Amino acid sequence: MAKNFVNYHILISHSPSCLNRDDMNMQKTAIFGGKRRVRISSQSLKRTMRTSEYYRTHLGASSIRTKRISFPEADCLQSVMIHALEGCFEESTIVMALELLSGKEINAEDVVKGDSVAPWAVGEMAWFCEKIESIEGPPDKVKKKLSKELKNDLAAFRQSLKSGLDIALSGRMATSGLMSEFGKIDGALAVAHAITTHAVESEIDWFTAVDDLQELGSGHLDTQEFSSGVFYRYASLNIAQLQENLGGAKRQDILDIAAHVLHLLATEVPSAKQQSFAAHNLADLALVSFSDQPISLANAFEAPVKSKGEGFLMPSVTALHDYWERIYLGYGLHDLCAEFILQDIDSPDDIKAKDKLSELEKWIRNNAEDRK
Repeated sequence: MAKNFVNYHILISHSPSCLNRDDMNMQKTAIFGGKRRVRISSQSLKRTMRTSEYYRTHLGASSIRTKRISFPEADCLQSVMIHALEGCFEESTIVMALELLSGKEINAEDVVKGDSVAPWAVGEMAWFCEKIESIEGPPDKVKKKLSKELKNDLAAFRQSLKSGLDIALSGRMATSGLMSEFGKIDGALAVAHAITTHAVESEIDWFTAVDDLQELGSGHLDTQEFSSGVFYRYASLNIAQLQENLGGAKRQDILDIAAHVLHLLATEVPSAKQQSFAAHNLADLALVSFSDQPISLANAFEAPVKSKGEGFLMPSVTALHDYWERIYLGYGLHDLCAEFILQDIDSPDDIKAKDKLSELEKWIRNNAEDRK
């Protein structure tokens, strides 16, 4: 039986930076193994990936995340959808689709908000508009017939999420309208908060903004916390769940998405304070496994690695490999594994070594097989 989970394990070393901050403008951190680690939240990583140029080029436009359904003379979901679907559907059809999906009545002069920030896909909205135009009658009749049709063929509706893939990957909650009945999505991609493999003591940058027209002193003084470190990123993709979320997509189509997810995890970096720190670093190691279950290797770093005068990267690679061998031997796992490493270091015997990230992506597309 084909393995259902694709597990991603990434080691990426960031030079001095402050890539993810809390409400106090301090670096996000976590205590792990009794030691302070710098943290990059899963929300930050997922947003970084779905808003990247690579995502737009290879996976399409990301969803629109908002609770601003209708705001007079302001940016809102209604105006965005009308602009995106202009020439395809009447404005009244788009408004009816928004009302049926959100469960909110839209009036020209009212401010209409959803219950929470929710993701909306243009392709999904177009599917609903097309269905509405095919049904004659008042809104109540349209809603009743649409509900019946969705119950009978939910997969057809799910297929429209191919234009809102991040919803299929990350999931969606909905609390009102047709969306609450048919639009709830269980996420297929689980992304962990990235943490440093070692303990970190942050530093403070005291900076000034010089006023060129001021004779003495500075025009602005402030401080910014920053640090550097080797981060472990982990994510797991549920192939069957993503197939279901996309209305019965073929496994090969999911494997193509899985390869793109690897590229995003290995190359995309949050943009926070990058004009000040420019920590544009790529992954040093990318280990991928096809497994029967999601398996994180974060506990390889529960005891923080020590530099011993050689930096944190190589000890982190060693700790990851050692833990991988222990857990796979101890639990008798039979995963299919391959990895790409920038450094000149041998991979464990049961992990296929790939010289390029593109070769590891190809291995994923080939269902963990080496094909010419």
